[in-house]
Amino acid sequence: MAEKNTANIGFEKQIWDAACVLRGNMDASEYKNVVLGLIFLKYISDRFDDKYQELLAEGDGFQEDRDEYTSEGIFFVPAGARWCEIAAKAHTPEIGTVIDDAMRAIEKENKRLKDILPKNFARPELDKRRLGDVVDLFTNIQMIEHGSEKDILGRTYEYCLSMFAEQEGKRGGEFFTPSCVVRTLVEVLQPFKGRVYDPCCGTGGMFVQSAKFVENHSGNISNISIYGQDSNPTTWKMAQMNLAIRGIEPDLGAYAADTFLDDRHPTLRADFVMANEAVICGLTPEKACNIKEFAA
Repeated sequence: MAEKNTANIGFEKQIWDAACVLRGNMDASEYKNVVLGLIFLKYISDRFDDKYQELLAEGDGFQEDRDEYTSEGIFFVPAGARWCEIAAKAHTPEIGTVIDDAMRAIEKENKRLKDILPKNFARPELDKRRLGDVVDLFTNIQMIEHGSEKDILGRTYEYCLSMFAEQEGKRGGEFFTPSCVVRTLVEVLQPFKGRVYDPCCGTGGMFVQSAKFVENHSGNISNISIYGQDSNPTTWKMAQMNLAIRGIEPDLGAYAADTFLDDRHPTLRADFVMANEAVICGLTPEKACNIKEFAA
């Protein structure tokens, strides 16, 4: 494992640029699962470790008590799946298997993450030397000067999503709406409280911006409830991870599904509907009750 240094990688673009150096010939559509999966794993592991050290210092022996973490909205990361253990094996031939096993162990301990995390790091076509280098990259990130880790990792996740969408061209629009468009929608709708619904939510950008809007206007994020769905299973999983990093608990349905063919919220009476496509026009009158709507 590379020694943890004191250099601040910091800003999202710097992290993206560093990660791209390690990409090699892998397609953007494949590489995004590597980078975004590791960002998520680093985030939940670091959050867990902060609480672990706090409990350890208290000296009551509760540092392995799952309830101590889940009661504060922190994902429980079992031994063997923690970042320090993954980082220690970054440059071993089995690093892909180590990460896959960590993802499975975390899903087992946290029902919200069941069948959501990527578990294809052991595949033969993924260069394990480069994978180890990406692990080192995130191990070495020092973000103290750039805000809270939750904020910087959330911004990094979102920035990487936008860059992968750009690299994938037209197809990228299927999972990512430009932030400027999303901010416009949110500023028009002003979702201070109530049920916010996105029938084609992509990776959850509308919900992230809604939460930011509430926080920036001194509102209470607990006053809004998030609902949505997406037909692409990979995109649906990325949305779950994106929102988890932001501390947002959504209802995106039990699985990925097309809104028209398999509505996962048939009885929902939403207060706000946001969509970047004309899909909003297909909503039932019942669901559109009391909606302020705006479609890009």
